[in-house]
Amino acid sequence: MVGSREELEGKLNEFQNLQSQLQMLMIQKQQLKLQLEEIDDASEELKKAKGAVFRSVGTLLIEATREESEKELKERKESTDVRVKALTRQEEKMRERLESLKKELESAMGKGGA
Repeated sequence: MVGSREELEGKLNEFQNLQSQLQMLMIQKQQLKLQLEEIDDASEELKKAKGAVFRSVGTLLIEATREESEKELKERKESTDVRVKALTRQEEKMRERLESLKKELESAMGKGGA
């Protein structure tokens, strides 16, 4: 429960900070999902490719075996999937905390008046 004006302001600040953090987290998650799409596209293109395969290393294109490329894409996909799942868990916790804070703030503002 929120009692004093200072507590109310503290909860409101926490709510606003959490909203900002949630926005940033959602942006990160979206970027990772785009990376997953790129990885899937690259995997599909690799399956269709005939002849030599190259991978980008900085500003250079280096010849690589198909197996190396497939392994690298698979590892990148697994790593990115883990990061997306971790961000999803964080997002759920933030949303729960935001909902809790929202109820506390609504209750305090309803009691204390505007």
